Amino acid sequence: MNEAELAAGLAATPGYRYADKAGNELVVAGQVPSDSSGVLVAPDDPAGQVKSCLENLKTLISVHDFDLQDVRHMTIYVVGDHADLSRAWDATCEWWGAEVPPATLLGVSRLGYQHQVVEIDARVINEN
Repeated sequence: MNEAELAAGLAATPGYRYADKAGNELVVAGQVPSDSSGVLVAPDDPAGQVKSCLENLKTLISVHDFDLQDVRHMTIYVVGDHADLSRAWDATCEWWGAEVPPATLLGVSRLGYQHQVVEIDARVINEN
C-alpha cells in the first residue's frame, strides 16, 4: 500500500497492495466494500456494496493517474441467489449510467469478509 492511497481515503490493506502500475496498465486487486477505516459498508446488501466497491475503484485509479474510461473490463463477484446478482447488476448499471464497460457477473459462495457479498475486480489500461 502506498501513502497516496491512504491519503485518498482508501483503507489499509492486510498484507497486499491495491495496485501495481505496469506500463500503461494498472493491475488492480479486487475492490471490497469498505470505508476509509476498513469497516465493511452495507453488510449483506449487494446494491450498497457495489456502489462502495466502485467508489473505491474510482479513487484507486485516480490516485494512479488513470480515469474511469480506462476501465476495460470488470468482474463482479456476488454471494447470493439470482435476485442478489440482479440487484448487484442494477446498481452497477445505475452507477455507470449508459457507459458500463465490458463486465462479467459471477455468483460465488463466499468472499473474504463476513457479510461481504460483493467484490469487484477490474482491468485498467490507458491507451494514450
